[in-house]
Amino acid sequence: QVQLVESGGGLVQAGGSLRLSCVASGTIFSVNAMGWYRQAPGNQRELVASNTGGDSTTYANSVKGRFTISRDNAKNTVYLQMNSLKPEDTAVYYCNADLTRPYSGRAVYWGQGTQVTVSS
Repeated sequence: QVQLVESGGGLVQAGGSLRLSCVASGTIFSVNAMGWYRQAPGNQRELVASNTGGDSTTYANSVKGRFTISRDNAKNTVYLQMNSLKPEDTAVYYCNADLTRPYSGRAVYWGQGTQVTVSS
């Protein structure tokens, strides 16, 4: 079994910062990519940021310059540093991981989500 456990969400005022963390646990052969998505009420889930290894990162236009994704490969952990938060960043943030497991092969896994609320 693989589990993705997120932490770090909460309530913050506009202009503030939060740091999300996500740890992938279980029997993992390799981590191909890790990232963050978010879903606000009434909206589709959207990509926030992803990292496919090293400096290969992708950001949604709406968060460029404010959010930074990073990974600790030794800990199978991905972080999302969120600065200059805006009320429109309010959403449930989901961790996403593209993993290869022994015998099971490659698959995409999701965390349970963590709420981020930005007040104006």
